Amino acid sequence: MSVITISRGTFSGGKLLAERLSATLGYRCIDRDAIVNSAAVRGVSQKELVAALEKPPANSVATLNHRKYIYLAVVQAALAQEILSGRAIYHGHAGHLLLSGGISVLRLRVIAPIEFRIRMAQERLGLSRSETVAYIQKADADRRRWTQYLYGVDWEDPSLYDLVLNLEHFGIETATRLVAGMIKEAGSDFLEEHPSAIGDFALASRVRGKLALKPLTSHLEVEVQSRSGAVTIKNTPFDDQEEVRNCVMGVPGVTALTYEEAAPAP
Repeated sequence: MSVITISRGTFSGGKLLAERLSATLGYRCIDRDAIVNSAAVRGVSQKELVAALEKPPANSVATLNHRKYIYLAVVQAALAQEILSGRAIYHGHAGHLLLSGGISVLRLRVIAPIEFRIRMAQERLGLSRSETVAYIQKADADRRRWTQYLYGVDWEDPSLYDLVLNLEHFGIETATRLVAGMIKEAGSDFLEEHPSAIGDFALASRVRGKLALKPLTSHLEVEVQSRSGAVTIKNTPFDDQEEVRNCVMGVPGVTALTYEEAAPAP
């Protein structure tokens, strides 16, 4: 199993790197739009999904908007399904955080000098220099606040990534050769994953997404774990357990269900 996630600021070259790596390694290249389209099929509109992924809260100390929980649960389920067979590259919002949970992911971050980003943005958007700078600054600030709000981490923290690539002194082709060479040098041991690990993660994500969309369980915010078809759900009130069971046991691949109390906050 091999999955690569690429995090980047707006117009930092992350999409170009993903496409070059896809061609070089033979990995599938998956972007946010593909995930949004897949997730939308499951019952949430594309417009609402994009809004949930792009618009951070006005106040970082506000209570987590439950609607965002629903959208992110659905998006995670869609992304987990897309990378189920491995050999995939995902470039989009916080892919390394959406896929956190026990599976092996090579987490890349791409950064670039502001002039590089301005040039790319102007070519794409046709804005003036001042408008382009404002656009980039706002997009970066929104992503930073969004990540902090949902995951409690700093989007730019290098410890969240396995490799940070700065494109200031070398281009996309060099960065591609660097990453591809690193994977080749590591050989078959690089990011190898037992098939059951990603299968368990994908099943748990499907269950969480299904619970988030079903009207009788959509008010819940639960933690879901899976092991060889046996699903464990934490933080389920007793009064909701019957409805949860009816929903979960209908998800293909689920063979058993148990409940577990969530650990108390430290």
